[in-house]
Amino acid sequence: MAGPDYDTRIKQLQATMHTIEQVLDLDRIRGEIAELGEQVAAPDLWNDQANAQRVTGRLSVLQGDLDRFTSLQTRLDDVAMLIEMAQEESDDESLADSDKELARISKAVEALEVRTLLSGEYDAREALITIRSGAGGVDAADFAEMLMRMYTRWAERHKYPVEVFDTSYAEEAGLKSATFAVHAPYAFGTLSVEAGTHRLVRISPFDNQGRRQTSFAAVEVVPVIEQTDEIDLPEEDVRVDVYRSSGPGGQSVNTTDSAVRLTHVPTGIVVSCQNEKSQLQNKASAMVILKAKLLAKKREEEKAHLDSLRGDVQGSWGDQMRSYVLHPYQMVKDLRTEYETGNPPAVFDGDIDGFLEAGIRWRRGAEKAALN
Repeated sequence: MAGPDYDTRIKQLQATMHTIEQVLDLDRIRGEIAELGEQVAAPDLWNDQANAQRVTGRLSVLQGDLDRFTSLQTRLDDVAMLIEMAQEESDDESLADSDKELARISKAVEALEVRTLLSGEYDAREALITIRSGAGGVDAADFAEMLMRMYTRWAERHKYPVEVFDTSYAEEAGLKSATFAVHAPYAFGTLSVEAGTHRLVRISPFDNQGRRQTSFAAVEVVPVIEQTDEIDLPEEDVRVDVYRSSGPGGQSVNTTDSAVRLTHVPTGIVVSCQNEKSQLQNKASAMVILKAKLLAKKREEEKAHLDSLRGDVQGSWGDQMRSYVLHPYQMVKDLRTEYETGNPPAVFDGDIDGFLEAGIRWRRGAEKAALN
């Protein structure tokens, strides 16, 4: 590759990094890190555990954003210097290595640029995901389990912890529903574009005649609540039912009434948790899920009110959002962004970053269009 091409690529990346720096407002981040650092150093910090967790969590997120930017900037400066030296010495091997590093940096800069688009009120939160099988019988239940594995594998690829709260197994195979959390900064903002109806087309492995089957699963993504969230939840509005857990589990999981189901009477929202051995632990986890869903409902009602004031707007972008086709051809396609790939096995193994980035960019464009 000729020298001017390297120069152009580096200048483009430097310009993008400058834009990212302005959007992130690194001076503000450094100032907030300093303030939070003083709070963390206070000897009485942990007297209020809720506040301590908020402070340390916020500090971790900001420090991570700063480190990510400065590390990329250093890598970009270094590769620019290496390319200049390699060109002066006509060192083709060093140029080839630098070209690969420049490609890696380009991908990392693009991912960081997408992160700057996550500026919603709850985008920085962790994510709570619920998957439910839809039309399609046993194939839909199997599809729901495939989607759960897809998201957990994505989290594993990024070293994000996953906490499973509830899994309701179908009779023959797969899952009726599952609820789990992805514990990572900006997990909600990133994964919220996955909300909606997913469709699978394949030759059914459960059909003796080998017929093609279309099945559906619904994905719901809500932000994990924090102590500062105002959720009005009177005790008399929540009905508590306990029952025996089902599905795989240890001795105490399946032999005691440890599973908990909470019903929010005013809204009819029902959540359950059965993956902990203790009834108290399951109730606490179920309460976290219920509050998160109530927060999401509150946001939906506020959005519906704003939409009614704004006038004619597009319908929900989350519905019928992606098709996974395994027969008669191989393709996964997002119906909103038109992003697609011909490698469904990789997608089901967690390779969904391309879909997430395209979805985030698409959503930002849709929001701007709605405002205009």
